[in-house]
Amino acid sequence: MTASGCEREETYDLAVIGAGCAGIAGAVAASERGLTVALVDASPRTGGQFYRHPEPALGAVRPEALHHDWSAFRDLDRRLADGEVTHLAGHHVWSLTRSGAAPDALWTVHAVTGSDGTEETPATVRARAVLLATGAYERHLPFPGWTVPGVVGAGGAQAMLKSGLVLPGRRVVVAGSGPLLLAVASSLAAAGARVPAVVEASGYLRYARSPRALAANPRKAAEALLHGGALLRHGVRLRTRSAVTEVHGTERVEAVTVSRLDRDWRPVPGTGRLIACDALAVGHGLVPQIDLATALGCATRRLSDSTLALALDGLQETSVRGLWAAGESGGVGGAELARTEGELAGLAVAARLRGSGAPGGRVRELRRRRDRMRAFADVMTAAHAPAPGWSRWMTDDTEVCRCEEVTAGSVREAVAGLGARDARTVKLFTRAGMGWCQGRMCGTAVACLAASGGAAVTSEPPAPAGFPAEPPAERRPLAVPVPLSALAALDEEP
Repeated sequence: MTASGCEREETYDLAVIGAGCAGIAGAVAASERGLTVALVDASPRTGGQFYRHPEPALGAVRPEALHHDWSAFRDLDRRLADGEVTHLAGHHVWSLTRSGAAPDALWTVHAVTGSDGTEETPATVRARAVLLATGAYERHLPFPGWTVPGVVGAGGAQAMLKSGLVLPGRRVVVAGSGPLLLAVASSLAAAGARVPAVVEASGYLRYARSPRALAANPRKAAEALLHGGALLRHGVRLRTRSAVTEVHGTERVEAVTVSRLDRDWRPVPGTGRLIACDALAVGHGLVPQIDLATALGCATRRLSDSTLALALDGLQETSVRGLWAAGESGGVGGAELARTEGELAGLAVAARLRGSGAPGGRVRELRRRRDRMRAFADVMTAAHAPAPGWSRWMTDDTEVCRCEEVTAGSVREAVAGLGARDARTVKLFTRAGMGWCQGRMCGTAVACLAASGGAAVTSEPPAPAGFPAEPPAERRPLAVPVPLSALAALDEEP
């Protein structure tokens, strides 16, 4: 059932934050074992980013045509509707607090409500345990022209298609790195777009170095063959070890330059080729969204692509007792893994709160499945990890921080001229990362430039020492922008 309102009088057994694959699976598993559950999410409908729905006004009669493995979502959604889960839609969670240090202390979920979180009255939900299923956001690596109209995120292009039934353009180049590119390209081509090329900065040979993980996950190979077959049918060319290094156009994308890359992702001189297009869908993987957890001091682990994910135990609990996590917040691995981890976490919470003792057979089965898919996710992350030479795509006038309009030249000057040696110091000198997105768009670029010592682009750049780590997780009290009126309405300091 769906509910709305300000302060919830009821104290729930479990509050699930995020109604995507992991969140729904966790909410259903806990509810079916007798827990009272609140499912808190910013979107008006369940499904998250993976199972986005077309807007009702569009009258789509077959939304499943836009999705992979729709039957799994339909089953979970039916069980969610049949259960006693309170769905709190339009709730943008900005903080988690606890009433004390005792193991049984209650959690309070703080949110702002409305379609964009701008309503003045805050909302709070209290629960005995919390499951974070906050997903991930897309990683973007700047290059000349990436702010030209018609350049969209790869995930953004898919969201446009799923929720709005629109294409970003008629002739769309798909570029970046990661398995999402194949899914996006095949979806766009099936919907009528002309996709002249999929440009993958990495290759696929690294998968072959892990035959055990491949053999244990045959569905992943089947998915790759499915997308590959779709690209062949639509005449889409796959270009590996290449990248879009420049966008051409002023009012709109007119063409892109695609360059071959060396092993460190540096453009090989003389290999640039122009491809005419009116849109570019580009993304370089996903970054776990862990703001709420790191604000509480949860332990993290460094992934092979230098991003941070939450460190979780065998039952999906974080280092903070009573706080569980599932899905991409523990490392990007796809919808099936997210559903598995969500169900595992839901069962673990129920066992803890009901005092049912040792894990049962279903839990052991889920753990085996989780470990198998997580092993493949680690291989996938390593295979598509950005190499350090990508920063050489940026010229000094390339805009790095779009929110604050900070260029690569300004960041390089802060490093080489002012002595900044890390992303935080660069932020103080240039305001990079202080805008609306709070560094989600520019954090990787700023960290990479800071680590490189601010070296300018040359025809023969020195070999980078190594790809820098993402900026350390910050303990921010606000996970999303919050109106001051909402903070003023709080009864006590969160």
